[in-house]
Amino acid sequence: MITLADLGVIRAVGLAPDGAVEVVITPTYLGCPALPAMTEAIREALADCGHPDGRVRQELTPAWTTDAITPEGRRRLAEHGIVPPGPATAPLPLRLGLGLPCPNCGSAATRPQSPFGATRCQAVLVCTACRETFAHLKAM
Repeated sequence: MITLADLGVIRAVGLAPDGAVEVVITPTYLGCPALPAMTEAIREALADCGHPDGRVRQELTPAWTTDAITPEGRRRLAEHGIVPPGPATAPLPLRLGLGLPCPNCGSAATRPQSPFGATRCQAVLVCTACRETFAHLKAM
Protein backbone atom coordinates (compact mmCIF):
# COMPACT_ATOMS: atom_id res chain seq x y z
CA MET A 1 0.00 0.00 0.00
CA ILE A 2 2.66 2.52 1.05
CA THR A 3 6.42 2.31 1.30
CA LEU A 4 8.50 3.15 4.34
CA ALA A 5 10.21 5.77 2.20
CA ASP A 6 6.84 7.38 1.41
CA LEU A 7 6.07 7.41 5.13
CA GLY A 8 9.36 9.19 5.75
CA VAL A 9 10.61 6.39 8.01
CA ILE A 10 13.65 5.66 5.82
CA ARG A 11 16.01 8.57 6.30
CA ALA A 12 19.08 7.41 4.39
CA VAL A 13 20.61 4.51 2.49
CA GLY A 14 24.35 4.31 2.06
CA LEU A 15 27.57 2.53 2.83
CA ALA A 16 28.75 2.20 6.42
CA PRO A 17 32.46 2.75 7.18
CA ASP A 18 33.02 -1.03 6.91
CA GLY A 19 31.46 -1.11 3.42
CA ALA A 20 28.14 -2.73 4.37
CA VAL A 21 24.91 -1.25 3.03
CA GLU A 22 23.12 0.54 5.83
CA VAL A 23 19.56 1.82 5.94
CA VAL A 24 18.84 4.51 8.51
CA ILE A 25 15.28 4.63 9.83
CA THR A 26 13.42 6.79 12.30
CA PRO A 27 10.40 5.11 13.90
CA THR A 28 7.10 6.96 13.84
CA TYR A 29 7.15 6.94 17.63
CA LEU A 30 9.08 5.22 20.41
CA GLY A 31 7.66 1.83 21.16
CA CYS A 32 6.05 1.45 17.73
CA PRO A 33 4.91 -2.20 17.61
CA ALA A 34 5.63 -2.34 13.86
CA LEU A 35 9.34 -1.52 14.28
CA PRO A 36 10.58 -5.16 14.42
CA ALA A 37 8.53 -6.03 11.33
CA MET A 38 9.78 -2.96 9.45
CA THR A 39 13.39 -3.74 10.38
CA GLU A 40 13.06 -7.37 9.28
CA ALA A 41 11.39 -6.39 5.99
CA ILE A 42 14.25 -3.99 5.21
CA ARG A 43 16.83 -6.68 6.03
CA GLU A 44 15.03 -9.13 3.74
CA ALA A 45 14.90 -6.56 0.94
CA LEU A 46 18.63 -5.90 1.33
CA ALA A 47 19.38 -9.63 1.20
CA ASP A 48 17.14 -10.05 -1.87
CA CYS A 49 19.15 -7.28 -3.57
CA GLY A 50 22.44 -9.06 -2.92
CA HIS A 51 23.38 -7.44 0.41
CA PRO A 52 22.95 -10.21 3.00
CA ASP A 53 25.21 -8.29 5.40
CA GLY A 54 23.13 -5.11 5.06
CA ARG A 55 21.88 -3.63 8.26
CA VAL A 56 19.30 -1.27 9.65
CA ARG A 57 20.22 1.49 12.07
CA GLN A 58 17.74 3.56 14.06
CA GLU A 59 18.17 7.28 14.56
CA LEU A 60 15.78 8.97 16.94
CA THR A 61 16.80 12.54 16.22
CA PRO A 62 15.46 14.44 14.57
CA ALA A 63 12.19 12.84 15.60
CA TRP A 64 9.84 11.60 12.89
CA THR A 65 6.86 13.82 12.15
CA THR A 66 3.96 13.41 9.79
CA ASP A 67 5.53 16.23 7.77
CA ALA A 68 8.00 13.55 6.53
CA ILE A 69 5.24 11.76 4.59
CA THR A 70 5.75 12.34 0.88
CA PRO A 71 2.98 13.62 -1.42
CA GLU A 72 2.80 10.11 -2.92
CA GLY A 73 2.45 8.66 0.58
CA ARG A 74 -0.39 11.07 1.36
CA ARG A 75 -2.10 10.11 -1.90
CA ARG A 76 -1.79 6.40 -1.16
CA LEU A 77 -3.10 6.79 2.40
CA ALA A 78 -6.14 8.66 1.07
CA GLU A 79 -6.69 5.99 -1.62
CA HIS A 80 -6.97 3.39 1.13
CA GLY A 81 -9.43 5.33 3.27
CA ILE A 82 -6.91 6.78 5.73
CA VAL A 83 -7.12 10.54 5.87
CA PRO A 84 -3.59 11.88 5.73
CA PRO A 85 -2.59 14.36 8.41
CA GLY A 86 -2.24 18.07 7.94
CA PRO A 87 1.03 19.75 8.88
CA ALA A 88 2.24 18.98 12.40
CA THR A 89 2.30 22.74 12.99
CA ALA A 90 -1.31 23.22 11.84
CA PRO A 91 -3.91 24.72 14.18
CA LEU A 92 -5.32 22.30 16.74
CA PRO A 93 -8.69 21.63 14.99
CA LEU A 94 -6.89 20.46 11.86
CA ARG A 95 -4.43 18.32 13.84
CA LEU A 96 -7.37 16.65 15.59
CA GLY A 97 -9.01 15.89 12.27
CA LEU A 98 -12.00 18.17 12.77
CA GLY A 99 -13.59 19.03 9.46
CA LEU A 100 -11.42 16.66 7.45
CA PRO A 101 -13.29 15.34 4.43
CA CYS A 102 -14.77 11.87 4.75
CA PRO A 103 -12.97 9.46 2.38
CA ASN A 104 -16.30 7.73 1.73
CA CYS A 105 -18.65 10.61 0.84
CA GLY A 106 -16.45 13.73 0.89
CA SER A 107 -18.46 15.53 3.58
CA ALA A 108 -16.55 17.80 5.96
CA ALA A 109 -19.10 17.03 8.69
CA THR A 110 -16.73 14.77 10.61
CA ARG A 111 -15.88 14.46 14.28
CA PRO A 112 -13.56 12.38 16.48
CA GLN A 113 -14.88 9.05 17.69
CA SER A 114 -11.76 7.67 19.39
CA PRO A 115 -8.29 9.11 19.94
CA PHE A 116 -6.76 5.75 18.98
CA GLY A 117 -7.42 3.52 16.00
CA ALA A 118 -5.78 0.31 14.83
CA THR A 119 -2.46 1.83 15.89
CA ARG A 120 -1.56 4.58 18.35
CA CYS A 121 -0.64 6.89 15.47
CA GLN A 122 -4.21 6.78 14.15
CA ALA A 123 -7.43 8.29 15.41
CA VAL A 124 -10.92 7.18 14.45
CA LEU A 125 -13.29 9.78 13.04
CA VAL A 126 -16.93 9.46 12.13
CA CYS A 127 -18.76 11.21 9.35
CA THR A 128 -22.08 12.61 10.51
CA ALA A 129 -23.35 12.71 6.91
CA CYS A 130 -22.88 9.05 5.87
CA ARG A 131 -22.26 7.70 9.40
CA GLU A 132 -19.14 5.79 8.34
CA THR A 133 -16.06 5.64 10.53
CA PHE A 134 -12.60 6.10 9.07
CA ALA A 135 -8.99 6.31 10.17
CA HIS A 136 -7.06 9.55 10.39
CA LEU A 137 -3.28 9.48 10.69
CA LYS A 138 -2.59 11.91 13.53
CA ALA A 139 -0.25 14.82 12.99
CA MET A 140 2.92 14.32 14.99
